[in-house]
Amino acid sequence: MFEKMKIKKLLSQKKKLIIELEQKRMRSQAAIMEAILAHESPSDEDTDFFNEYTAKINQLRTDIHELQSQLGISDKK
Repeated sequence: MFEKMKIKKLLSQKKKLIIELEQKRMRSQAAIMEAILAHESPSDEDTDFFNEYTAKINQLRTDIHELQSQLGISDKK
């Protein structure tokens, strides 16, 4: 029982972290889109931030999927 509560708390924390990282990623994504629309090359810094946040988000989603399978929760919507 206690283990399930720990997993649920961890799931909640990871979901909140994904939301925070997605907001940060949106900033760099907006800068990249602005550069593309202005027919310029996006800055390497913005591209690096976007890729870094995307990798972290993907890892968190993988972690969440594993935790949900431990609880027997399906991720179907």
